[in-house]
Amino acid sequence: MFSGAQISLYPMCDDYVARILGALSALDPYRDRLRIETDDVSTLLVGTPDLVFAASRDLFAAVAKTGVHTTMSLLVSRGCPGEPDDPICHPPEGGFAAPPDRAAMLVRVERADDIDLPIAAQFALLPLGMGEHMTPIYDCIGLLKDSGLFDRPKHFCSKLKGDAGKVFALLEACFEGFGAAEGHLVLSATVSANSPTKSA
Repeated sequence: MFSGAQISLYPMCDDYVARILGALSALDPYRDRLRIETDDVSTLLVGTPDLVFAASRDLFAAVAKTGVHTTMSLLVSRGCPGEPDDPICHPPEGGFAAPPDRAAMLVRVERADDIDLPIAAQFALLPLGMGEHMTPIYDCIGLLKDSGLFDRPKHFCSKLKGDAGKVFALLEACFEGFGAAEGHLVLSATVSANSPTKSA
């Protein structure tokens, strides 16, 4: 089953070009396990969700940990019918969403390492091609509220706050845990660190 992400990194500083190009080295430990392609709009990561979310987290942290206001947009997808299956994209043992085990998902998030980087994130889970698409969305929101990372609902999305290690682990858990096991599912997220808004 094809899975991967298009991600874009935005450091809010004058030397953003050097910071983006320098941060790409954070992807080096993943290059033998992910297909990685960067162009002038985004970086494509193709592979299993655990590696996709870990690589995204590390790329974001490479810039955000320098203290500059940094945002990242992520569009993560699995099971897209328009994409060929890719050998590098084997799903987790037992497949996706079979059925979601909220307690196990929460344990995974709690055990995720803190990386000493507080962030805010907003995201939406989009199960596609399902008649009862709101059921997994409401189930996902229930998990968010139990995670200790839920900040508040917003129009069209949910807002999270916490350490980047745990927030990215929660995004991964939602991506793997909800929606039809063989269905097309998309997660859209924006993450932010060091925003001046909170001190304004």
